[in-house]
Amino acid sequence: MFIQTESTPNPATLKFLPGQTVLEVGTADFPSADAAGKSPLASRIFAVEGVTGVFFGNDFVTVTKADGVEWDHIKPAILGAVMEHYQSGQPVMADGSESPASGHAEHTGEDAEIVNQIKELLDSRVRPAVAQDGGDITFHGFDRGVVYLHMQGACAGCPSSTLTLKMGIENLLRHYIPEVTEVRPVAV
Repeated sequence: MFIQTESTPNPATLKFLPGQTVLEVGTADFPSADAAGKSPLASRIFAVEGVTGVFFGNDFVTVTKADGVEWDHIKPAILGAVMEHYQSGQPVMADGSESPASGHAEHTGEDAEIVNQIKELLDSRVRPAVAQDGGDITFHGFDRGVVYLHMQGACAGCPSSTLTLKMGIENLLRHYIPEVTEVRPVAV
């Protein structure tokens, strides 16, 4: 098994590509070791000292390290954990704990049509590009012209995430959906 790695715009996060499917649908975010209980793979990665976050996409795993920890010191152990997991034959996620297909929050009410347009633009234009950088962005809410988005994986805590939100995503949504006036991040 050959696992490739790629840097991300977030220097604290590295993208691991195991060369096979990680999640069939959706994404899974593990912002702490406590949250990793539903994933044998995430639990293995968190066993490496210095790991502070794990995120799964369709064909990648992003790992976030603690400040002061060098990638040169923990990358071999993470590669070993990923390889051991795939050789063990265990599932990535424990039974019954697959992610929802879209990852977006539900929204009902008078703005439902606008929210559907926002979700469609996020799914078709934004999320594929963000996945290239080892992260994901999901819809969290819409209120009086303000779109609330949740950033995960490499996007969470990335130095350029504010620029991505304001200059990229906000401009895109405002261009296609006049009712959108602003985009704000939320922490879940």
